[in-house]
Amino acid sequence: MAAGAGWDASDIGDLTGRVALVTGANSGVGYATAAALADHGAYVLLGCRDMHKGSQAVADLESDHPHAEVGLLELDLADLDSVREAARSFRLANARLDLLVNNAGVMGSVFARTVDGLERQFATNHFGHFALTGLLLERLLTTEGSRVVTVSSGVHRMGHLDEKEWRGEREANRWRTYANTKLANLLFAYELDRRLRACGARTISVAAHPGYARTNLPVNGPLEGGSRWRARAARVAAGLGQSPDHGALPSLYAATAPSVTGGEYFGPGNPGELFGPPVRVRSNRASHDLAKARALWESSEELTGVTYRFGAGTLTPPPGGAAGTSPSPG
Repeated sequence: MAAGAGWDASDIGDLTGRVALVTGANSGVGYATAAALADHGAYVLLGCRDMHKGSQAVADLESDHPHAEVGLLELDLADLDSVREAARSFRLANARLDLLVNNAGVMGSVFARTVDGLERQFATNHFGHFALTGLLLERLLTTEGSRVVTVSSGVHRMGHLDEKEWRGEREANRWRTYANTKLANLLFAYELDRRLRACGARTISVAAHPGYARTNLPVNGPLEGGSRWRARAARVAAGLGQSPDHGALPSLYAATAPSVTGGEYFGPGNPGELFGPPVRVRSNRASHDLAKARALWESSEELTGVTYRFGAGTLTPPPGGAAGTSPSPG
């Protein structure tokens, strides 16, 4: 079924034999994404910073979906050593990677530098995912029909990249910084796909955003800043959003629909892209700025120490299954 035609998780094909990694999967849209992929046969690793919450998410998922095959991967995207260790652990245990969903994020966090000296929101939302994807690139390139899905937001339209900000050299309004990280997500997703195309890879990179979803993401920033009334207001506002299951649909469509091609961007189909079934949507002009994308890429390689190597090895074919039901470049 095409995007926008009432597509939902029941339209996902058989994913038996596929391996997926979903970051930030212990709650909200990430949990819903992981649950849907596992429910359709994929082996899904939940990449989580808090292992207690991650273990509970695994237990809940196994309880709700008794036939699901899931695992837990310790991953703190704001700590590059943790990212490297998570990638190493994944590579040791898995010969393939069909779906990498870069979902995790923080919103409106107070200004802070990570152990690597980066601004924390940029480290979590962009740099950690940039490093993780690069460190797992060999597994992606050697898995036929693999996909990288990077989760952005409609607020990317308010973003404006500032190198001093992402390096942690200049403190900025934390909500503006969040918008900037979401613009960075799109610049990364599109540039990654261009580079994959240039080397003839079968892996594709696509982007998605959940619209207005009912999650804890908008609440955590005010709580961290000590503003209980703002947290209460954010909680009330978040309660008006669509369910995490519905918020996950654009990511799930991007990850599994056979018609998806590299460089596309999906979000909810209703006006304003807040609610509704997934459709292909447009991002702003800045997200397609080639010079900004190259500059961000080069800075990301410098700051993370991760250099992408696009030379593919022997492809691992997709597992058995009916034609048209597996993730493919379309």
